[in-house]
Amino acid sequence: MSRHLALGGILAALLFAAQAALAFLPNIELVSLLVILYTLFLGKRVVPVLLVFALLEGLLYGFGLWWVSYLYVWPLLAGLAALFKRAGASPFAYAMLSGGFGLSFGLLCAIPYLAGGPGAALAWWIAGIPFDLVHGAGNLVLALVLFAPLHRLFSSVLPRIQS
Repeated sequence: MSRHLALGGILAALLFAAQAALAFLPNIELVSLLVILYTLFLGKRVVPVLLVFALLEGLLYGFGLWWVSYLYVWPLLAGLAALFKRAGASPFAYAMLSGGFGLSFGLLCAIPYLAGGPGAALAWWIAGIPFDLVHGAGNLVLALVLFAPLHRLFSSVLPRIQS
């Protein structure tokens, strides 16, 4: 139990560090790829990792309305990755998932803005479409390049940590 708790903390910190390290690049991030990989290796145990990551994001950037979306977008991606795993998806399929997630990120994050009415959510989403295009392309390229080597790394490291 304590190993799982420590591993979860380390993996959440890695998500947070990866996000912070690339924050200077608009919508270029490793978090989506790491969430997919974490899901493949941790299964349902990825959810607490994602919630700790969301908490860290809120502590750093503030708990604005945008933060609410982090409570569901990352678990949604994990759920989709789990479905892909059950379907026996290829690394290319995971890259497509990551790219598609990046493209839809703004739409998914617009949901809390429905509190201001449908027009507010629609305006927020439309204003972010250029960033979503970069986000989707960046996620796709990063996953195409890094999925296989990171999967091999996790395959060799995570089983030893978890046992």
